[in-house]
Amino acid sequence: MNPANQGSTESVESDVGGRVRIFDTTLRDGEQAPGFSMDRRAKLRMAHALEALGVDIIEAGFPQASPDDFAAVAEIARTLKTPTIAALARCQSADIDSAGKALQGARHSRIHLFLSTSPLHREHKLGKSKQEVIDIAATAILRAKALAHEVEFSAEDALRTEPDYLAEIFSVAVEAGACVLNAPDTVGYVTPQEITEMFAYLRKHVRGADRVVFSAHCHDDLGMATANSLAAISAGARQVECTINGIGERAGNAALEEIVMALHTRRPLFKVDTGIVTERLFPTSRLLAEVTNQAVPRNKAIVGDNAFAHESGIHQHGMLKHRGTYEIMRPQDVGAKTSLVLGKHSGRHALRQRLVELEYEVDEATLDAVFESFKTLTDKQRSVTNDDLTSLMAMHQNTTPAAALAVSP
Repeated sequence: MNPANQGSTESVESDVGGRVRIFDTTLRDGEQAPGFSMDRRAKLRMAHALEALGVDIIEAGFPQASPDDFAAVAEIARTLKTPTIAALARCQSADIDSAGKALQGARHSRIHLFLSTSPLHREHKLGKSKQEVIDIAATAILRAKALAHEVEFSAEDALRTEPDYLAEIFSVAVEAGACVLNAPDTVGYVTPQEITEMFAYLRKHVRGADRVVFSAHCHDDLGMATANSLAAISAGARQVECTINGIGERAGNAALEEIVMALHTRRPLFKVDTGIVTERLFPTSRLLAEVTNQAVPRNKAIVGDNAFAHESGIHQHGMLKHRGTYEIMRPQDVGAKTSLVLGKHSGRHALRQRLVELEYEVDEATLDAVFESFKTLTDKQRSVTNDDLTSLMAMHQNTTPAAALAVSP
């Protein structure tokens, strides 16, 4: 297969100035995390959801890993219409050929090659010299070019690689035909300042840097994956590799929803856009939780149940006055809803608002009595439901919701 690579580099870089491409690896790096394995059917459901979300590149899997992974990549490649479908491959002939075969049905295909470059990996993982690693990379890229529309080259453990050596192997990768250069923080080691300096260095010293897209792939071992991804974007990266809910090896990857909403909410600062339909972030997150049977943590940024929930009386009072007091983005922008949770930290304003929503007409004396009982109840249970409030109202006043009074005989 020769998918006519001519012009592929231009197609990748044509609109990178104010646009960051979202490379989703939920189905590959994310699925490799313990507890998050997905069968072929689940992967296809997620792939369709990612397409609807507006993801630019979907890394569908590692075809050489297993027959089922190969079949999943092939089915996704045949089925999806809009995104580029990527398949991971080591810089080995069998991996590359397997990836190319799995991607044959794709409208837009990419082979994603990776090879370790750091001193630690070169010595203990590969047992190769600097020049041997460069030669392996160049040979692999040339082979992959004939089997896919695009080739991405990742220098595994790039952020612990000598900067001059990383720039050299990336320069060779450009010469061999790679159109995307990925500098991953494979072990989640660096800080935003360090990743900013590295990407600035690469853009200055890689030969042919103006012809390729630089990409960041950050892990969360020190809790800085999203911050590092944003720092890379500020330094010129125009592709970020991430996952829904931040799932992935060890502590996970940079979370797609966090990166996207940071760029969206702070657009005047970053001055870039993505093609993501942000209103689909919450439902896509919940679909992943369903197919993996792994709940989203309540305090997860953007898509957790508490992301737009308020229990503190001070916060609830502010929210009732103006949403901007305690919310920096609209919940509907990510497909979620604001929730005023009634618990032990809630105040009279939130209680009154909920009773009004339940169509009760409450005078001050009744509100005082109900609020006292409400506080007693919150010492016994974490939250108070609408049914609980109906019972409290029945205790303190022979009161019926206004809607019910309207139809009374």
